Amino acid sequence: MDFSAADYRYMARALQLAADGLYTTEPNPRVGCVLVKAGRVVGEGYHRRAGEGHAEVNALAQAGAAAQGATAYVTLEPCSHHGKTPPCCDALMKAGVVRVISAMQDPNPLVSGRGHNRLQQAGIEVSWGLMQSQAEALNPGFISRMSRQRPYVRIKQAISLDGRTAMASGESKWITGPQARADVQRLRARSSAILTGIGTVLADDPALTLRAEQLGTAVSDADMSEVIARQPLRVILDSQLRTPVNAAILAQPGETLIFYVAADPARVAQLGAKATLIQLAALEPLAVLQWLALERECNELLIEAGATLSGVFIREQWVDELVIYQAPTLLGSRARPAFELPLEQMSQQYRLVLVDQRSLGDDQRFNFRFSQGN
Repeated sequence: MDFSAADYRYMARALQLAADGLYTTEPNPRVGCVLVKAGRVVGEGYHRRAGEGHAEVNALAQAGAAAQGATAYVTLEPCSHHGKTPPCCDALMKAGVVRVISAMQDPNPLVSGRGHNRLQQAGIEVSWGLMQSQAEALNPGFISRMSRQRPYVRIKQAISLDGRTAMASGESKWITGPQARADVQRLRARSSAILTGIGTVLADDPALTLRAEQLGTAVSDADMSEVIARQPLRVILDSQLRTPVNAAILAQPGETLIFYVAADPARVAQLGAKATLIQLAALEPLAVLQWLALERECNELLIEAGATLSGVFIREQWVDELVIYQAPTLLGSRARPAFELPLEQMSQQYRLVLVDQRSLGDDQRFNFRFSQGN
């Protein structure tokens, strides 16, 4: 279907609204809605948090009676099922909306298309696909969880110009500057969970928390306390439960999950008092990813780990995106590499596609996806 310049303009505004929920909608998708009548915006809304009104409902509330005869621009297909809130389709029909334009269909195969069909059956003109790629970019995790039953996986690494993450001794603070570290905080804030390995816990004793002073203006004052209180789920892969009971990661607000295989019962009891323990037959990446998606509704997973664990996820092809922060410094040939990938032939190399690059003070951030040819 051909869309007009005005259609693009109003959908762009809906996408802008949807982004206001970037840090607060977990585990729901980020959705925005704009209601337009006779060339004038009569209502706007976005989904702020799970359990509260969806974007369409909030826009209808603002529009009131002016919604009668309006066109709704929505970044995701309106829901047709009862969840924590009533179906948005019902609200749109009741309000007298005559046209609905969606950026994309719901990625959940159990409900995809049903909302559009229901609206069409009620006599409402429906179309979708307007600025779809932009809408998908807002919700990679929700789409992944719905369509692949696993989170969207990012690996974050801070490296030197020669591709090193730490000195041979393990010393790594700080490779990058304050602006890059603040950007990492924003990456954590949009993530459902942050995953690391026991090697990093023992070597670096990380906290893996959000800090308000570093998030700064990326999060509105109205949302800051909520974002800090939520804290992404912290996940440790620790097959033998070697995590120290006094580890910094266990003393932070929020929840820490530890996946393990086998350990002494006394050790299980000791760590079980400080973290949630999940026993698996083997610490296979896919099993962990599926558990996080199905049991905890994790949309976006951020991996902050050493070369070994990061290399495992890459080799087994469970990584969707690499986020590399590179500082203009050299750490030398004895320093630690970013990824443990024992490749021997050029045919084994991993080709990457650069999807975004920006300067952060003296540092550079690169966002890569893996080439389909790998």
